[in-house]
Amino acid sequence: MSEPTWVAPEPAHTDPPIVADEREMLVAWLEFHRALLLKKCAGLTAEQLKERSSPPSSLSLLGLVRHMSDVERGWFRQLFADQDVPDLYFTEADHDADFNDIADADPAQEFEIFAAECEAARQIIAAAPSFDALAPKKTRRGNIMSLRWIMVHMIEEYARHNGHADLIRERIDGAVGDWD
Repeated sequence: MSEPTWVAPEPAHTDPPIVADEREMLVAWLEFHRALLLKKCAGLTAEQLKERSSPPSSLSLLGLVRHMSDVERGWFRQLFADQDVPDLYFTEADHDADFNDIADADPAQEFEIFAAECEAARQIIAAAPSFDALAPKKTRRGNIMSLRWIMVHMIEEYARHNGHADLIRERIDGAVGDWD
């Protein structure tokens, strides 16, 4: 089998500020973690991006990118902005389709979707009057979430999954660390 020619691009990187107001700090940390996930994918082929971490886990770097696209959409567009957009991968038949259905996934398209969801979220965050703003609809558990809670949760979600990405990337080619 010949090696796919597509290679994940290298993201831009900026360290979060050490001193900043709440909005600048939370936005910077979210951007840092978005870029870090892309960094873990940079330079890898489509085949490598689809490699599973270890059986029986369905985790892969491409699955993580797809998952975070759905998470960005869910928290910012569907819940906070109350946009009527469908889930990207989640289905009633397979809640983990973002991880499970990657065999025929096109990485270039998946990275474009990720970029679009991040950009949509950036616009929603920028338009919010404050992090005290509340989502107009309830979560599946019946909670009304503030933008502050969503921001902190998204940073936590990326941090957790970037830990997974660290291990997957190290398994693929031995690369470790963030930006050196």
